[in-house]
Amino acid sequence: MYLYTPDEIDRERAHHQAIIQGADDLDARRIGNLGELAFEQFCREYLPVEMWHWQNEEAMRRCNPESFSGHDFEVFDYTVDVKTSRDVSAFRPASLLEKDPDDDIVVLVWHRDNEDALILLGWERTETLTSKVQTQEQYSGEEPEKLAHLAARPMNELHDLGPNTAHLNQKPENPFRPGDRVIKVGDNDASTAVVVEVLPPEKNATLYGQEMDGEAVSVAFPNMLDDGPSNWREIHPAKLASYCDDQDIKLYTYKHTNLQHAEHPFTPGDYVIKPDYSDPDLAVVATVDKDDVTVVFQHHLDDELEDSYVSPESLSAVCEDAGISQYSFEADAMAFAPQY
Repeated sequence: MYLYTPDEIDRERAHHQAIIQGADDLDARRIGNLGELAFEQFCREYLPVEMWHWQNEEAMRRCNPESFSGHDFEVFDYTVDVKTSRDVSAFRPASLLEKDPDDDIVVLVWHRDNEDALILLGWERTETLTSKVQTQEQYSGEEPEKLAHLAARPMNELHDLGPNTAHLNQKPENPFRPGDRVIKVGDNDASTAVVVEVLPPEKNATLYGQEMDGEAVSVAFPNMLDDGPSNWREIHPAKLASYCDDQDIKLYTYKHTNLQHAEHPFTPGDYVIKPDYSDPDLAVVATVDKDDVTVVFQHHLDDELEDSYVSPESLSAVCEDAGISQYSFEADAMAFAPQY
């Protein structure tokens, strides 16, 4: 059995994709999405990347509706459906066949009540489930009330279905996550960008028409995000890929080794606080001068302006015209205060 612990990005994407999909049962859809993420992590670490495919990878990453498909994965040319449940009785052979008789393999994932951990219990061939159900009906009669058969072969036996060429530990090597502020390595005047997508290592991204040798990271620049219809700083980083895709905001793809975390990450429009204050007020960055930032406090904007959201490029000028005080601080003394 294998334990999968979803992080904040995974949980947000699983939930938002369920909303976008228009699921009748939002909880069931979200949990099903988490189950697919759990199996995807297993595949990445234990199966050859060229011999499995996740049907819903892009839909999940960008929180888009899934295209219709009768199965979730293809592994060694077998169709695989992932079944996720808190109720282990859902993993009885007859129950599995009733819900999904057509795929080659069913993977069984159990989740905790609060969805903070999922366990890959095992897998089974559909034809084996059929045989077990038929055998039970013909020869076994009623099962003992306290002893019900559950379908499950150990997860590590799944790679036995394919050739003995597994490349272990294929998880991404890059250190970035959606929402990180990055700059291009070696550029002394590089603009700060926002990480939108961290592409899986098996994706053959291209750059200037050439296939990229290394893991790819897609970023957007704050001024382009500022031109969008919404205040992107109030959108959870897990949903930025969905937002950029919906609004056709241009993304730029870099090899992950060509990026580094920005030493000066703030840009106009960012929500910040001065954390060494005992009860810091929320502020908005108006201008940036590398080592220093000028901010305006949000409660002043709320008090003085009819619409307290101002385009970041105009914020400093609007404050001057309205007589709203701006304050300068060392950038190192400030911290992000996310508002999503």
